[in-house]
Amino acid sequence: MARRMIVKIGEDILRKKCKEVTEFDASLGELLDDMKETMLDADGVGLAGPQVGILRRVAVVSPNGKNFYEFVNPVIVSSSGTQICREGCLSVPGINGEVERPKKIEVMAYDRNGRRFLLKAEGFLANICCHEFDHLDGILFIDKMMGKR
Repeated sequence: MARRMIVKIGEDILRKKCKEVTEFDASLGELLDDMKETMLDADGVGLAGPQVGILRRVAVVSPNGKNFYEFVNPVIVSSSGTQICREGCLSVPGINGEVERPKKIEVMAYDRNGRRFLLKAEGFLANICCHEFDHLDGILFIDKMMGKR
């Protein structure tokens, strides 16, 4: 595993839509491992492909630094409720603000081996997933931040 450089706001890659992963191989596993290490080293709770310079639909999430979720080609298939979350981002240092997100989501994604799975998430985990999945479409939390001018 290796730590990767986290891309910061202002870099074009953060505003691009990611391509689907089609190869479930050793390099995908290496990327996911590197993303986990990078996220933990930066004291983050989530990290998406574009944040490490990779335009692929991949994200890693860990709400507590112990339980890890890996998402390849994630799609939110349902959502309900709303919650206001205070967010920050490893790619947007020094800024945080409130964002309205779904309270509950159901995600369909693939694991590193190409096996499809469904995950039901709520609260903080749902918030992190929504934040990271937005990165895959070139959306940053500051685009959705409440009270922005």
